[in-house]
Amino acid sequence: MTEVPPAAGAPAPLWERDEEIAAVVEALDVLCADRSSSGGLLVFRGEAGLGKTALLAETRRLAEERGCTVWSARGGETLRSVPFNVVRRLLQPALVSLLPEEAREYLGDWYDIAGPALGIADPGGRRADPQGVCDGLVAAVRRLARREWPLVLLVDDAHWADQETLRWLAAFAERLHDLSVLVVVARRPGEVTGDSARHLDAVAAAAARPETTLSAFTPDATAGLTRATVGPHADAPFCREVWTVTGGNPYETVELLAKVQDSELEPAESSAGELRALNRSARGGGLVARLEGLGIDATRFAWAAAVLGTGISVNLVARLTTMRPGQALRCAGSLCTARILTAPDPAGARAGDGDLEFVHPLIATAVYNSIPDALRTAMHGIAAQIVTDSGRGAAAASRHLLQVHPDDDWELVEQLREAAREHLAVGAPDAARRCLERALREPPRPDVHARLLYELGCATLLTAPARTIGQLRTALAMPGLDGPARVDAVFRLSQALLHNDQLEQAVRTVEAEAARHEEGPARLRLRAVQYMWEGVHAGEAPAPRRSERLAGLARTCTGRDNSERALLILRGFDAMTHGENAEEVVEACDRALVNGRLAPGLGWTDTEWGVELLMMLGSSYAYADRLDRAENLFAEALRTYTTAGWSGGHLALAHAFLGLAFRRQGRLRDAETVLRESLRLAERVGRGLPLYWSAMCGLVDTLLARGHVREAWTTAEQYGFAPPYPSTIVLPDTRSVRGRLLLAVGRTEDGVNELEAAEKAAAVRGGHNPVLAPWAVDLAGALAAQDPARAARLAADARRRAERFGTDTAIGEALRCAARLATGRRKVDLAARAVTYLEASPCQYEHAAARIEYGLAAGSTGELDRGLALARSCGADGLARRAKQGLAALEGGLS
Repeated sequence: MTEVPPAAGAPAPLWERDEEIAAVVEALDVLCADRSSSGGLLVFRGEAGLGKTALLAETRRLAEERGCTVWSARGGETLRSVPFNVVRRLLQPALVSLLPEEAREYLGDWYDIAGPALGIADPGGRRADPQGVCDGLVAAVRRLARREWPLVLLVDDAHWADQETLRWLAAFAERLHDLSVLVVVARRPGEVTGDSARHLDAVAAAAARPETTLSAFTPDATAGLTRATVGPHADAPFCREVWTVTGGNPYETVELLAKVQDSELEPAESSAGELRALNRSARGGGLVARLEGLGIDATRFAWAAAVLGTGISVNLVARLTTMRPGQALRCAGSLCTARILTAPDPAGARAGDGDLEFVHPLIATAVYNSIPDALRTAMHGIAAQIVTDSGRGAAAASRHLLQVHPDDDWELVEQLREAAREHLAVGAPDAARRCLERALREPPRPDVHARLLYELGCATLLTAPARTIGQLRTALAMPGLDGPARVDAVFRLSQALLHNDQLEQAVRTVEAEAARHEEGPARLRLRAVQYMWEGVHAGEAPAPRRSERLAGLARTCTGRDNSERALLILRGFDAMTHGENAEEVVEACDRALVNGRLAPGLGWTDTEWGVELLMMLGSSYAYADRLDRAENLFAEALRTYTTAGWSGGHLALAHAFLGLAFRRQGRLRDAETVLRESLRLAERVGRGLPLYWSAMCGLVDTLLARGHVREAWTTAEQYGFAPPYPSTIVLPDTRSVRGRLLLAVGRTEDGVNELEAAEKAAAVRGGHNPVLAPWAVDLAGALAAQDPARAARLAADARRRAERFGTDTAIGEALRCAARLATGRRKVDLAARAVTYLEASPCQYEHAAARIEYGLAAGSTGELDRGLALARSCGADGLARRAKQGLAALEGGLS
């Protein structure tokens, strides 16, 4: 490496950065070539002081030379607890340039979802879904990017970005392929763990080129920089010692050479021994000593600036330190002269940034850590009061409140509780959790303690169910949580146990609490919740006479309140799973509605009962041949969650159950589309959850119905569709679908074993609905050749249960099964009767299959033609092939 800098006048940290700058230039050339260019992502990684910030500054310069719009932001070590801090600052140039009506127009439906997180809209009345807010931010940036092309986004010190920003950045990076934006990220290695580290890894993985690790200066580059700074007469031993004491760290090298100039040290071998002492004064304890040398007022100013972290104005620091304005202004000048603070780079400055910033994050960290502990916490307390007095709200003050020393301050507890509510309203549950956990350390008053634990449990329900269990159990064991709040806490605890795959404990928890109450609304709600969790439990036999007790309770319900409506839904679902008369199923479900619609307080985004109850309602309609009602319910769920910005598990379930309705109707293409989207969303929430199984099982079932056997098998292998199964009921029935899949790929013995396991599971649960768990039909077909007597018994049992249930679909399917086992005229008659029933059924796929089977049995080209048309309209490619083969055989025979 020569001693020549990379370009005339280039900043010192850019020496030996030719490859990195070339990568930036190449990415900018691609970006600016055409509006249709795909997005780019560069990630630069390096230890502190290796020139990451300088590289981003050079990226800005190169981008602006090409006419690009450049937005930038950086993380801060003391600002990681501020949700959406970095993404807000990143988008601030666009947001401040838009009038409110323009912002609403550009963000469209996402305005009410992403707007509160960005600070440009008031949050709604209920807590926001974090995944929905993340998706809203992605959509917001995508829309703004189309307006601002060519756009470059620079994120510095990403390792210190708040977790909410990192979640957005990871999601945005994955979707850059169809958006013309260049994103450049700089970070240190290590520094973060947990979800933040996972998000940063996802960002790096999304980059087209590997993450670039910056290296320290070589001795040659250090010598070149030394001579360029202090003069060409610097001798080789002196230059070598500069490299030795700094380790080639660009920041330390630049600071050391500045000290050499300030001290007028002769750059010769005879002076090289003084370099180590000079280097110590530029960092760590030496920096602190240098700061103290400027005087107590300048030190207090620097401390206040470090506490603020961002938005460092002279006036704000003066308020925090109680200095007079003139005194504060003089301190700012001294600190700028000493290269501790500086005015922001005009190219990157924006409104609201404040008047000052630290020259380098290393300096900010050293200054912050040098503040005596007691004084630092006191300064955070004063800063929190200043923020509160300015009217910015408890959430804005919370990052300072988190640092205040616990002191039995009930007002602080209330501020933190309010901050938590504000964080939840914008979709930042982790920030809410930090506030509530800090409030517990204050500690709260005894009459507030249990409610605080309850609020903490509600805040962590979706993100940390295991932690929620302990918090809510503790709250329930303490005095102070009574009435409706206690009942709701028990419900939340049971939900957390359910999400943590502890369904049996969820049932027992609700049962025990119900026993504590006398007859009334609270007891009725708890009993309904108990029946709900028992109803979705797939792991063991129900309690003796459970269905009988539930039916008796439901008979007394008029649907006058939501507890009674919940019991009616549960009764309908229970009757449906047991294969009782479908008309009674529908009658119970209809009584739970108000004028055919969900009652107030029982909607998809209402939290008093949970989504499981409404999924039971829609499923009961779906399997009782009321598919129009099922589709309307699940489509309403999809619309409601999309509008509200709930794009996590709730939206995944809505897609999964709408896919179930489409699959039952025979709209197989539509079913496959929404089920694939459900599986995509479910993977973001986490594999292994019941909602993940619903999406995966539904997709495999639909692919088998379409005749795409190889794709169904590949999907099953890719997503882990195999035992062990979850402890909750999954629709469609997992073992029945898995057994059918194994038969389809030729693994007959394994398929029979799986279907026999389905038979046993259904017997334990009393699940005698032959449509819900159609194991008998497939098992009879698999055993027809090797054990015809057993196959006949299975078919007869399926027909008996189908007639008990009474839907056209159930009876038609049972007749199809019987026809496949029969021969001669009986086969034709049974196939004809199956067509009669399934023609009246809303399930068009089964109707198509029955037509084709009847056409083959009767040798009727007309029936095969009608079956072929139905199969094509359903998207059932396998059935269509079978019909065409039958037609070809008949036509060949006739000729």
